[in-house]
Amino acid sequence: IGIAVSIDNGLMVPTISNCDEKNILGICRELNNLVDKTRKKSISPDELQGSTFTISNFGVFNVTMGTPIINQPNVGILGVGPIKKRPIVIETETGDTIGIRSMMILTLGFDHQLIDGAGGSQFIDTVRKELETMDLERLF
Repeated sequence: IGIAVSIDNGLMVPTISNCDEKNILGICRELNNLVDKTRKKSISPDELQGSTFTISNFGVFNVTMGTPIINQPNVGILGVGPIKKRPIVIETETGDTIGIRSMMILTLGFDHQLIDGAGGSQFIDTVRKELETMDLERLF
C-alpha cells in the first residue's frame, strides 16, 4: 500500500509492504516510521516503489473530498476526507428522522483498464461496511 505523504515541495508515496501479513499496530508503526523518514528526506528509493494501491488523506488538511490521481503503476487510489458531524436522514421502519452522525467522504480513483466501475463501487461499499461495523477492541 502506498501512502501519500505531504512534504515541503510536493508529495512522496512510500510503500508499506506485505500489509496482509501485519496487524493494525504493525501497520501503524511502519506508517509512522515511513512518514518520519520521508519528511526527514532519509527515505530510500526502494521504500518508494512496489505499491499497487495508494491511500491519500485529504482530511489532514480539512478538505472534504478530492479527486486523487493514480500513482502509476497502481491499480487505484483511495481518498479519505475528515470525519465531521453532519445532519443526516435516518431511515427506520417507523419513519424517517434527522440525526447528527460522524461522517466521512471516501473517493476512489481506479484504472479502468484493470477494474470496471462495478468492481470499484463494490470495493468502496465493502470499505464503508467494514468501517461502519468495525470492532476497535478486537484490532489490538
